[in-house]
Amino acid sequence: MNTLKITKATAEDALKLQSIGRQTFSETFADVNSEENMKKYLDESFATAKLTAELNNSSSYFYLAVLDEKIVGYLKLNTADAQTEKEDLNALEIERIYVAKEFHGKKVAQALYAQAEEIAQEIKATYMWLGVWEKNFRAVSFYTKNGFVQFDTHIFRLGDDEQTDLMMKKVLI
Repeated sequence: MNTLKITKATAEDALKLQSIGRQTFSETFADVNSEENMKKYLDESFATAKLTAELNNSSSYFYLAVLDEKIVGYLKLNTADAQTEKEDLNALEIERIYVAKEFHGKKVAQALYAQAEEIAQEIKATYMWLGVWEKNFRAVSFYTKNGFVQFDTHIFRLGDDEQTDLMMKKVLI
């Protein structure tokens, strides 16, 4: 396997981000959610205008995992008021780490996570946190292995379906 590169995404990468975002979310959740709910979520969350606005938000960071010129995953981090929940302003939210299914188990998620840790250090975050669907056992295991512990739950809406996310955090200092 050639070298994996983690590169910062800019507004010019909106369509690439949209493509890998829709692909990986579908691969992860399509078989356990209705087609209508998936379509609604994908159309809203990965709309070009929404992604461009998020890419232009100085409190959010996007990174692409690139292997042999192919985007195989991505990372979205939020700080300050860009966080999806009102957490500590000194916290770093990992909103998304997604990797194309064919690259699962190839350390891509770990490389993206390492990038998140680097940003947490740069901004002197006191802790990192995230929400992960309680039934996404692979992701829950990944975050637990990386030192995250559950501290709460919240409801994530996918179309008209209410799902429970585990809120997990890792204290850094």
